[in-house]
Amino acid sequence: MENVMDTLRARGFIKQTVYEEELYDLLGRESVPFYIGFDPTADSLHVGHFMQLVAMRHMQKAGHKPIILIGGGTAMVGDPSGRTDMRSMMTKETIAHHVECFKKQMARFIDFEGENGAIVVNNADWLLGLNYVDFLRDIGVHFSVNKMLTAECFRSRMERGLSFLEFNYMLMQAYDFLVLHREYGCSLELGGDDQWSNILAGADLIRRKERKPAFAMTFTLLTTSEGKKMGKTQKGAVWLDEEKTSPYDFYQYWRNTSDDDVEKVFKLLTFVPLDEIASLCAHRDERMNAAKERLAFELTKMVHGEEKAAEAQRQAKGAFGGDEGTMPEVQVSKSCKNLTQALVEAGLAKSNGEARRLVEQGGVSVDGVRATDPLMGLPEGDFTIFKGKKVRVRAIRV
Repeated sequence: MENVMDTLRARGFIKQTVYEEELYDLLGRESVPFYIGFDPTADSLHVGHFMQLVAMRHMQKAGHKPIILIGGGTAMVGDPSGRTDMRSMMTKETIAHHVECFKKQMARFIDFEGENGAIVVNNADWLLGLNYVDFLRDIGVHFSVNKMLTAECFRSRMERGLSFLEFNYMLMQAYDFLVLHREYGCSLELGGDDQWSNILAGADLIRRKERKPAFAMTFTLLTTSEGKKMGKTQKGAVWLDEEKTSPYDFYQYWRNTSDDDVEKVFKLLTFVPLDEIASLCAHRDERMNAAKERLAFELTKMVHGEEKAAEAQRQAKGAFGGDEGTMPEVQVSKSCKNLTQALVEAGLAKSNGEARRLVEQGGVSVDGVRATDPLMGLPEGDFTIFKGKKVRVRAIRV
C-alpha cells in the first residue's frame, strides 16, 4: 500500500517535516497515532479546518489513528500565531458549547469506529488543573526564551505587544503533545504551517524528556495563487455550518474559484483521483467551468450531503442559466419600499451604508436593469436582484 506521505506530498499538503526519512519509514511500517489540534473559538468549523480534516481522513484511510484535540484549555489563553492582536478570552461554558458543535461536524468526515477509529480529547482536562510552579519546573526548564522569541508567531507580535499570557501558549501546546504521547502513544503532530514553531516545540519536548521518537509535519496553508487566505468572503468566513453559510453560498464560493486555483483546491480538499483532476483541469478555456462545477459539487456534497449539493447546483444554474424557477430565493417584507432596504433585508448588504455604496458603484441591478438610485422604488410583487456578476437572487415578498 502507498505510504501516506507519498499521497500527501502528491496532493500538495506537506510543507515542513523533521526526521523525514525516519517518519516515512514509520508511517509505512505500522499504525501511528497522530493528532491535530482545533481551538474552539467559534461554534462551527470553517474552510481552514476542513483542509485539516481531509488530511486526517487521508491518514486514517492509510491505517493511522487520529486523535482530535479540542483546545478547551488553550482557548482560555489564546494562540498568538497569525495574529496582530490579542484574542478575546471565552468562558468555560462557551468553550464547552463549541466543543460539542465541533464533534457533530467532524463525524461527517472522520470515522470514530473500528481499530483506528478517531478519539476526541479536550486539553482542558489536564491544563486547567495544573500547578503552575510544578509546570514551570517540569516543562518550562526545557524552553529557551531567546529561541522562542525567534519564532514567527511571537516575532510578528513584538512591536504591538505580546502578553505573558500568550507567551505561555507554546509551552501548553508542547505539553499537550507530551500528554498525548504518554496516554495514547501519539508520536506525530500535524497542523497548518503557521503552527510550525509550536508543533516543533512539542516534538522536541518529547525527545528531551522521554528519549523517544516524536515527529512534526505541517501543511501548506489554503491560499489563492495571489497568496490570499481562502475561505474569506465579504460576509466573513466560509463556515461548514449551513446556518452560517448556506449550501448554496458554499457551492457558489467554490464555483467562483479562480482558474489558477482549481487544480490546487481539487487536490487539497477532495478525494478525486489525481489523474482525473489532471484531466478536468487540462484546458484553460471555457471547459474550466465544468471543472469548477465539479469542484463545487464535490465539496458541497462532502460538507452538506449529496441532496443539498444537487439542490445548490440546481439553484446556481437557475440563477446564472436563465431558469428563474430554480433561482435561490430570499425574503423581503411587503412593506419594503426602496432598494437600500431590500438589499439589507435580503442579506446582500450588512447596512444601509453598504447598500448605498453598492448601488452608487454600479454593482446592483433589479429585474435586469442597473440601479443608479439607492432609494429607487421596487416592483409591488416579487423581483430579481443582481449583486455584481456572481450573486443573483429572487426576492419574494412576505
